Amino acid sequence: MSDFTEFMPPPECPVFEPSWEEFSDPLGFINKIRPIAEKTGICKIRPPEDWHPPFACDVRNFRFTPRVQRLNELEALTRVKLNFLDQIAKFWELQGSKIRFPHVERKILDLYQLSKIVSSEGGFETACKEKLWSKVSSRMGFPPGKGTGSLLRSHYERILYPYELFQSGATLTVSHSYKKRTIYKNKDPKGIKLFGTSPKMVGLEILSTGKTHLITTEPFSIDLYLCLVCGRGDEEDRLLLCDGCDDSYHTFCLIPPLQDIPKGDWRCPKCVAEVPGGVWFEQAVREYTLQSFGEMADQFKSDYFNMPVHMVPTELVEKEFWRLVSSIEEDVIVEYGADISSKDMGSGFPIRDGKRRLLGDEEDYANSGWNLNNMPVLEQSVLAHINVDISGMKVPWLYVGMCFSSFCWHIEDHWSYSINFLHWGEPKTWYGVPKLAPELFDSQPDLLHQLVTIMNPNVLMEHGVPVYRTNQCAGEFVVTFPRAYHSGFNQGYNFAEAVNFCTADWLPLGRQCVAHYRRLHRYCVFSHEELLCKMAADPESLDVELAAAVFKELGEMMKDETQLRQTVQEKGVLSSEQEVFELLPDDERQCHKCKTTCFLSALTCSCCPDRLVCLHHVDELCDCAMGSRCLRYRYDLEEFPNMLYGVRMRAQSYDTWAKRVTEALGADQKNKKDLIELKVLLEDGEDRKYPENALLRRLREMVKEAETCASVAQLLLGRKQRHRPELLENVEDFHERAQVALSDEMPDSSKLQSLLDLGSGLDVELPELPRLKQELQQARWLDEVRVTLAEPYSVTLELMKRLIDSGVGLAPHHAVEKAMAELQEILTVSERWEDKARACLQARPRHSMETLESIVLESRNIPAYLPNILALQEALQKAKEWTCKVDAIQSGSSYAYIEQLESLLARGRSIPVRLDPLVQVESQVAAARAWRDRTARTFLKKNSTYTLLQVLSPRGDIGVYGNSKSKRKRVKELMEKERAGFDPESLSDLDESLEEIRDPSSVVAAFKAKEQQEVEAIHSLRAANLAKMAMADRIEEVKFCLCRKTASGFMLQCELCKDWFHGACVPLPKTGSQKKLGVGWQSTSKDSKFLCPLCQRSRRPRLETILSLLVLLQKLPVRLPEGEALQCLTERAMSWQVKACTLLSNVNIIFILTVTYCFIGSSTAGFSHRGVLHNTGTKPEKNATKEK
Repeated sequence: MSDFTEFMPPPECPVFEPSWEEFSDPLGFINKIRPIAEKTGICKIRPPEDWHPPFACDVRNFRFTPRVQRLNELEALTRVKLNFLDQIAKFWELQGSKIRFPHVERKILDLYQLSKIVSSEGGFETACKEKLWSKVSSRMGFPPGKGTGSLLRSHYERILYPYELFQSGATLTVSHSYKKRTIYKNKDPKGIKLFGTSPKMVGLEILSTGKTHLITTEPFSIDLYLCLVCGRGDEEDRLLLCDGCDDSYHTFCLIPPLQDIPKGDWRCPKCVAEVPGGVWFEQAVREYTLQSFGEMADQFKSDYFNMPVHMVPTELVEKEFWRLVSSIEEDVIVEYGADISSKDMGSGFPIRDGKRRLLGDEEDYANSGWNLNNMPVLEQSVLAHINVDISGMKVPWLYVGMCFSSFCWHIEDHWSYSINFLHWGEPKTWYGVPKLAPELFDSQPDLLHQLVTIMNPNVLMEHGVPVYRTNQCAGEFVVTFPRAYHSGFNQGYNFAEAVNFCTADWLPLGRQCVAHYRRLHRYCVFSHEELLCKMAADPESLDVELAAAVFKELGEMMKDETQLRQTVQEKGVLSSEQEVFELLPDDERQCHKCKTTCFLSALTCSCCPDRLVCLHHVDELCDCAMGSRCLRYRYDLEEFPNMLYGVRMRAQSYDTWAKRVTEALGADQKNKKDLIELKVLLEDGEDRKYPENALLRRLREMVKEAETCASVAQLLLGRKQRHRPELLENVEDFHERAQVALSDEMPDSSKLQSLLDLGSGLDVELPELPRLKQELQQARWLDEVRVTLAEPYSVTLELMKRLIDSGVGLAPHHAVEKAMAELQEILTVSERWEDKARACLQARPRHSMETLESIVLESRNIPAYLPNILALQEALQKAKEWTCKVDAIQSGSSYAYIEQLESLLARGRSIPVRLDPLVQVESQVAAARAWRDRTARTFLKKNSTYTLLQVLSPRGDIGVYGNSKSKRKRVKELMEKERAGFDPESLSDLDESLEEIRDPSSVVAAFKAKEQQEVEAIHSLRAANLAKMAMADRIEEVKFCLCRKTASGFMLQCELCKDWFHGACVPLPKTGSQKKLGVGWQSTSKDSKFLCPLCQRSRRPRLETILSLLVLLQKLPVRLPEGEALQCLTERAMSWQVKACTLLSNVNIIFILTVTYCFIGSSTAGFSHRGVLHNTGTKPEKNATKEK
């Protein structure tokens, strides 16, 4: 974890706003800004205002599975700490102990920081010897004078020091010479046994099968396990066997030594050191549509920041993101729809794929060079010469982001350019490091290629690495330059598209990248050599600047290839064959050593026909002699000059043309070129597709200007006599009309435009034309302002700022100045009210409705679109609706159910307005929950599978037997039902047919109906269970108990349902004797009454306890389904009690019950001699005896 508590944003990267002319040449514009932008690694490009490509994805059918990202596992420094703590925990776990991270000063002790500080002070022993623990405590930020140093020493000695000792000895146990242990012979005969589920210990014990196993090879000789540290096999009770590799160690030979035999699995130092680890993103389980992902993303951000998503400042999200990625304590998980192929889901830009017809301006956007489907294959792009569609490089990838979803530090494949366009949604925050910065992560240069490492930019800046940032908004491009590291995260729900491209200046970097990949043994996406040769094979199709770069790169490539082939021949390789490498699949022409894709040459051997190596690794192919190997080549060395010649001629043709154009444009008065010659040069440049640079544009403008001058001169000279009076009359008329138009207080754009058209057609220099053009600009700006202010609800703050910025550049005019002042006043007032509304929405404590209503009322006449004011109005409306609902519930004829109040409470807390009834609702809900919790503790057993409402209501599952699995399923269903919310129109399962159970009388009626059903069901069940006793002759076929199996062993009879249950299947009564199905199975215990788990689903509290609960319930102004069920249950119990007392007060009834009880007892004793079940083994057998 980094030490940066407050994130400091890096400086902003350059932002470019091309004109329409610059925007027409995408790669030309990027090449123009490259000298500035590559110094920061990234830049942002804002297209012209009117460029808004429509979103072309099929939203309904767009489905994707995102990646899961744990934020605190992304940052490199945080991951180092997590890995350290994981190793500590794993070390102690493999020693048979579980570590508990200690607390110091009410915070979790940072063991990683403690380890680093102690190490910097010389280690544990030095810190103890020189008494440095107070200094260690101070360096960790603990206040002095509290004895923290001695506490830190204790924790270090107990937790970290054993691990430190283990690390110091790990080198010996992980060496390559470490081999499996050898079983030596020993003449002392002993039995050896590996026993138990704990770590294997050597010793004499009885196996689980009841036999003793002795491992012997011959008399008085036995294999022994020997300690790999001391080499002895004595003290077998202290000899541990590794559960990973079966190596053996004495507990006292380990570093550190173990005092006791660890419980559970134990692994030796070698196996601990070899515990694998990996860092990759896992895929989410759920598949999303754009709509479902957006709902999830907006809900997450709104809940996290406790405010509407559009009101969360980007600065707050940025600081919170970097706080979370460096926090070990907080585990925030987000999802990111990354690397979605546009080939499968469709591009966000319009494309011609034949699937649908392009409408309107979609044709223009489908042909645009800024369409990311076109940019990689533009004429100046190197990737246009690769025929294969490379997903992510030539075929755009799509990205659907949510708040905090991130992309980690990385550079593009083959160090290419990348361009990202944000179609819609919330901003994407970028960070970039230019290629001129020092190489990052020198110890693991391949780690950043894995795209799963992120590091706080402040840490990089602290180490002298220049970092730049930007917020990419919807409709903006971000370009990353070759070998520029970049990372970032999403501010919220958005949709972006990205692709790679390569220009002529990339070619040298591409060659360096392949050499870099070769050192890292990393696979290439394409063959750089093949790409160069393919471009050289058709030089006329190359852009001239690209041809010049290809010519230079070909020379370097051929020089290296010639040297490599000479080296191979000098080593003794004699045979050679030509191979058309491009016809082979890429995975069949990769170097066996460095994974580079071979094209110009490779080396093979007959001993391994499926393997080849590049000429940089000729010694890595096999062990055969060099003479047996074969050089396979694509081109003979004699073919290289011809390839170079064609590219050179293409590049030199441009140089010759450029020289002629420069001479023509710079000629003096005597050496001026003819117009026809200039036209020939222009046609030659356009036909050969020379670059659209300043030279070609200047030539085009010169030709156009010369043609205009020639046509005007010809017109004036050819019609001089006939047009002179008419021209003079037209000029005078124009002058008069222009003076009138220029004197108007409010310029008229249509009048000014018609005058400009008239003056331009007179072919005479008129002094009024510049002023007319100036006033036309003013008139058009004023028209735009009038149209904008005519619809106040569409006037955004950004629009007003843009109008003011464009008005500043106009020439002074009283109408313009008046409009500017009006716009500035509206903007100032709007911003002030927006800030006021934002402060009210974020205020703690909340403002009252009266205060917010006055703010909304005062801002009503502002002619602008104010989102915060609208949010305030929406909050007020919700507050009024909520208050009305609360008033209606509180003033109703009966109290509301707790679920209704809980729903109101949740909604009320999310409204940014002070709601006076909210405190009352909170207290009512809290009191109701407290009563329900107390009642649940009174009735429910520990770990009960039933809900409180179930145990208080009449049973509906009488006669239904289920195992523990079905019970767990039932509990899960109940929990899901409770999470979904209680429906006050039904009371548990009392009567599902009732749709309106609101008044207490309806609840009582429903309870009574279910009560009657319960009584009838239990009578039927008792009769059925008692009937089983009459089947004594077929008792082995009768099913009993929860398990629904036949009678066997010790059994008990339920006093309520009269069924029999195995003693092993049910909990036994705590007191009294039991009934056993067997000899004496009908003997009755008068002291104990057994109830099965199905009949006794809960505790049975005393009536006095229940009455105290009911007294508390009467004081609650809330209805609870459990409370109403308890009232009905209590009334039922008291009614039964009255009836029982009435019956027992009758002497005759008591006499009849006594006689009946005696008769039942004697008949039961007699019946026990007629049919007896004996349990012999696992099969009960009938033993019938006759009684006289």
